[in-house]
Amino acid sequence: TGCNLILSVKDSADHDKWLKTRDLGIGGSDAAVIMGMNSYKSLYRLWMEKTGQADPEDLTGNMSVYWGTKNEPAIANWFQEETGKKVKRLGTLQSREYPFMLANIDREVCGENAGLEIKTAGISQREYWQGDNIPDAYYVQCLHYMAVTGADYWYIAVLIGGNEAVYKRIERNEEDVQTLIKAEAKFWELVEAKTPPEVDNTKSCGEALGWQYRDTAKITVDLPLDALSILHDMDDAKTLKKELTERITGYENELKAMLQDAEAGTVGDYTVTWKPTKPRETVSLSAIKKKAPAIYRELAEKDLITIGDSTRRFYYKQAKGDDAE
Repeated sequence: TGCNLILSVKDSADHDKWLKTRDLGIGGSDAAVIMGMNSYKSLYRLWMEKTGQADPEDLTGNMSVYWGTKNEPAIANWFQEETGKKVKRLGTLQSREYPFMLANIDREVCGENAGLEIKTAGISQREYWQGDNIPDAYYVQCLHYMAVTGADYWYIAVLIGGNEAVYKRIERNEEDVQTLIKAEAKFWELVEAKTPPEVDNTKSCGEALGWQYRDTAKITVDLPLDALSILHDMDDAKTLKKELTERITGYENELKAMLQDAEAGTVGDYTVTWKPTKPRETVSLSAIKKKAPAIYRELAEKDLITIGDSTRRFYYKQAKGDDAE
């Protein structure tokens, strides 16, 4: 094969060793971020993690991750029973031709130039697995593993809703493999040069910038002239957003008038609901601190009051005094 084993299954159990190995390059889950197919993490955030400026998200308490890990052996066993194939754990691999490409594959399929990726999914994700469908992010992940290992194809098995399992075979598409390798190589050049990628329109990118520049200086700088066109575009976008919001509100009001005192209505394949919500309970910590300081101190001592990290608030204004956030 065109790869080397750099971390055994046994050593992978050592979380610190696994973390250090992961930071050496790009893994399968990173591939979807690089190709713009991860809605939770931006390229900018990934770049910060790979350059050591930010720690990857701690998923210790994430129940989806927890149950995914717990169910992995069971799904692997089901795949063996269903197909008659044998699989085994392998560890972390590194591409010889592209050393920045790593693969911590779930299973190797014995006697075949192939591997197995294992997933769990909620029942709401069932539609994404119908027929020959595979979520794009998982296709790219398997493509990455094929690029590292030189595999001819890859299997993916998923447990849906806790009681429905399916598996699919993904054939190697050399054009897609080369496209992915080029994108990952370009990203890794940015990592090695400590050059940030272009910012994008994701929330994750904004949060990453806020973390990168969390230490502020009380100064005012002259922005480049490009900033003026961006601000004009923002004004146009906010105007359009206001118009669209008003239109949506109008549509909602028309439907509410049709529902009258009914909590739900149906038409075609649509269901419209307008149900009462539970009364919302709120408490003002600042009021408690001012009017009942002893209670506030008691809550703080019992760790019932948590104070989050400070964030930077963004806004802009024109000379005429119109503010925008």
